[in-house]
Amino acid sequence: MTSNFTLPPSHFTEGVLVQQTMADYLRDVLGWETVFAYNQETFGPEGTLGRASDREVVLARYLQLKLMEFNPGLPADAYRDAVRQIVESSAAQSLIATNRDKYALLKDGVQVSFRNEKGELIKQRLRIFDFNEPANNHFLAVRELWVKGDLYRRRADVIGFVNGIPLLFVELKNIHKDIRAAYEKNLADYRDTVPHLLHHNALIVIANGIEAKIGSITSRFEHFHEWKRLAEDEPGLVDMQTLLKGICDKRNFMDLVENFIVFDDSSGQTVKIIARNHQLL
Repeated sequence: MTSNFTLPPSHFTEGVLVQQTMADYLRDVLGWETVFAYNQETFGPEGTLGRASDREVVLARYLQLKLMEFNPGLPADAYRDAVRQIVESSAAQSLIATNRDKYALLKDGVQVSFRNEKGELIKQRLRIFDFNEPANNHFLAVRELWVKGDLYRRRADVIGFVNGIPLLFVELKNIHKDIRAAYEKNLADYRDTVPHLLHHNALIVIANGIEAKIGSITSRFEHFHEWKRLAEDEPGLVDMQTLLKGICDKRNFMDLVENFIVFDDSSGQTVKIIARNHQLL
């Protein structure tokens, strides 16, 4: 079965309308903040997203605020060190190796060292997310975000940030296009040209306004899967609304990130596996 997603299918004549519809749903139904960046983003501490330039993919402004909220009373250097560890990466490390390391950091917290008022060296692990109370986190969906790599500049359809961390990558096509193109042409290109955009990524969604699938940065197209149900007794609906409600509901999203992502080395190479729909019901 399929169902309309906010706008009738006849309205999906341009990819931008699919984007807008998704952003509206995230904002109006699921409570995310939304920003249209494209040609409107300003840079600097007081800019649209607080980015210094389009090379930055972690929104340090939001991240630092949440680090201070969840881990109060620490020296400023402790928060700066935490941000540095979350942001930094090695060019010599593969995308999946970096993603695995960042996932452990995001899930378990980042350890920092600092001296207290007595001069004693203190080591403390700082929480990045509030997994127990998902609503305490800051959810932001940014449309048309420009990101610059070493050689190329790319514009992502929708990036979902939680506390400034780009956890959700969404590639959209209009209703007349097969979502396989979103995988074969666009996602592959992002991996090659702006891989740092995916260093912290948890979930990837490819969709065309009606059909939608979820996967990981290592998933082959055939391993991207649909999200058909929000409850076991519901009929299966293959559409973007069901997927968004299933994975982008704040509680579901944080549960998925914390408990339903696995890195598997059994095949001889690392594969990142996202739980399927029925495993979360």
